[in-house]
Amino acid sequence: MMNVNRFSVLFRSVGIGKRLLACNLRRPEQQRSIKIQSRKLAYAKDLFLGQVNKAEVFPYPEIGNEELEEINQLVAPVEKFFNEEVDSAKIDREANIPPETLNGLKELGLFGIMIPEEYGGLGLSNTMYARLAEIISLDGSIAVTLAAHQAIGLKGILIAGNEAQKKKYLPKLASGEHIAAFCLTEPGSGSDAASIQTRAILSEDGKQYLISGSKIWISNGAIADIMTVFARTEVMVDGVKKDKISAFIVEKAFGGITSGKPEDKLGIRGSNTCEVTFDNVPVPLENVIGEVGGGFKVAMNILNSGRFSMGSSSAGMIKKLIEMTSEYAATRKQFNKRLSEFGMIQEKFAMMALNAFVMESMAYLTAGMMDRPGVPDCSVEAAMVKVFSSEGGWICVSEALQVLGGLGYTKNYPYERYVRDCRILPIFEGTNEILRMYIALTGMQYAGKVLTGKVKEMKKGNIGLALTMVGKKLRYSFGGSVDLGLTGKDGVVHPSLTDSAKKLEENVNLFGATVESVLYRYGKTIVDEQLILKRVADVLINLYAMTAVLSRASRSISIGLRNHDHEVLLANTFCCDAFFKNNYMLTQLQKHSPENNDANIKKIAKERGVSGDSIVFAAEAAVHTGAWSQSHTLCFLRFDVTQVHHRQLRWGWSVVDWCCRQEAASSASDCTERWLLQAAPSADGHLRINNTCGVEVCNSTAKTDTGSDIHHHLELQSKHINIGFQY
Repeated sequence: MMNVNRFSVLFRSVGIGKRLLACNLRRPEQQRSIKIQSRKLAYAKDLFLGQVNKAEVFPYPEIGNEELEEINQLVAPVEKFFNEEVDSAKIDREANIPPETLNGLKELGLFGIMIPEEYGGLGLSNTMYARLAEIISLDGSIAVTLAAHQAIGLKGILIAGNEAQKKKYLPKLASGEHIAAFCLTEPGSGSDAASIQTRAILSEDGKQYLISGSKIWISNGAIADIMTVFARTEVMVDGVKKDKISAFIVEKAFGGITSGKPEDKLGIRGSNTCEVTFDNVPVPLENVIGEVGGGFKVAMNILNSGRFSMGSSSAGMIKKLIEMTSEYAATRKQFNKRLSEFGMIQEKFAMMALNAFVMESMAYLTAGMMDRPGVPDCSVEAAMVKVFSSEGGWICVSEALQVLGGLGYTKNYPYERYVRDCRILPIFEGTNEILRMYIALTGMQYAGKVLTGKVKEMKKGNIGLALTMVGKKLRYSFGGSVDLGLTGKDGVVHPSLTDSAKKLEENVNLFGATVESVLYRYGKTIVDEQLILKRVADVLINLYAMTAVLSRASRSISIGLRNHDHEVLLANTFCCDAFFKNNYMLTQLQKHSPENNDANIKKIAKERGVSGDSIVFAAEAAVHTGAWSQSHTLCFLRFDVTQVHHRQLRWGWSVVDWCCRQEAASSASDCTERWLLQAAPSADGHLRINNTCGVEVCNSTAKTDTGSDIHHHLELQSKHINIGFQY
């Protein structure tokens, strides 16, 4: 039933009467709260062993009638607000969310969706949060602002904070009086979070930490009152001082915090994103989240816990696009036919509907698992939802725009804004490339431990286990049928979905065998085989998506949902497509596969200098005979542009910084550009160059200001040096 906080939200937004309060108070023992328990990996881990853990995903999660009533009552005013009060075009145009809009969000309780009721929040489950995310996603800037606040900004306090921290900070964060931000990324550490350089030094009196450093790409950076900040701290480990990352609750009121100019972004322009600098910010000892030195784990848990909602939010956006675009396709005529009658246009709508259905199914399946007692570790499942939904959302927005043609490309329609807003999805909350590595390596690490254990058991003489493994391999070798228990007498999938369930079983069985083969082939070096890991992750994502749609459609038939036949159609269509994609990728993972182009891909990348137009160059000769001072020495260098030549460049001095500053024209007749370089002695003899300018260069001999000649002949790949490079 509705609690006091939810009632007050509804009372302010839609005027529900006082009588509702008495019957909708939730008893204290019913109130939700966040509890941290030891957690085990959820469903996906067993897929790496060629197994399906049916109990984890069948039947599809359902919410009770009481919770369903609550979410329906909450959804109505939020939908009304977004439809009537939110001007997304204005927010995008002015790159700002108006104060009255932010106040409306606060009154609806949207800043405290997942904060427990005892701290003033709505205390929604993950499933209910996912449902609201569908609506909030209708404006990208608002969605990012709210997500930065609660999905990551205050989440550290929720999942790892102590009771005193929760009581002090959560009530004002729940009401929106205070706004939160998550400060992790730095100029030198993007995806590599462990390499941050911001430092927290314990004060002489031992009562506080002084934090100094800079964070970039901080959502809500300029408007946040409370920040979760990650910094390096010195800790003692077995009597040895070591640098470890710690997490801190930092109030802007502590002083020493400055926010840079808001970033001029491609999309989500109304959300505030800026650099935040900390200059000896004093932070009390009691504001450490968790234990000193435990911040990296806190950061990963925060990021891993919120990704699942991207599935429902992307689905909500796509459903809105389908609604807008179908109206145009049904009325626009070309060649005396409506656009909706053309096969390729129908294909676009089918693809959008399929993607929305799969995203929803994955998101709510994951949310349901996360809501179960015991709090299983669904970080891999959440990452899979994020990857599938972010990439599917990007494709769907592009296809919706394509239906409108030139009209979709203009600012008179919202499609171009959706395209810009959507482009961030594969980048933030962990790039999809990093998440694919995480998905694949987490599962393969688990499979490796299990397989190693089985090998040890067989060496000890466990004949039963040996016969089981041999029998499994023989059945697979001779094309025996695969039965993982999804169908048949004790099956969990509805008979109308039997063919699709069999496809899933075949894929899972082959996936397990392939993972085993890959692990034996590469061993620990698998961590360096990114193209292999990408395929492993992509197959797993498809397997999880197939599982989600089969579970959902089976549930819909069982409880007699009105549109269950349409869900069956969607599930069968997706599973058929995913089955063949999986088979192709699994074929590519086989040793000596003719379908595998990895060697050529790597060769092409190397011949292009690995990073596109960056320059791979080498010195024919490099001689220095003069005495170097220890200070930086200015010299002039000019290079010859010829054909490609690869050789490692090493010499007795090092270019530390290429100043990228065009000087007056050189007096040399054979050169039109002159560039300053700072040169300094190098202990290891490596040349390091960093240049971001574009310049055509030519033949020359370089002369330092000490009079020493350095003659070198460089052969470049490009006539323009246009990106940073190092040797």
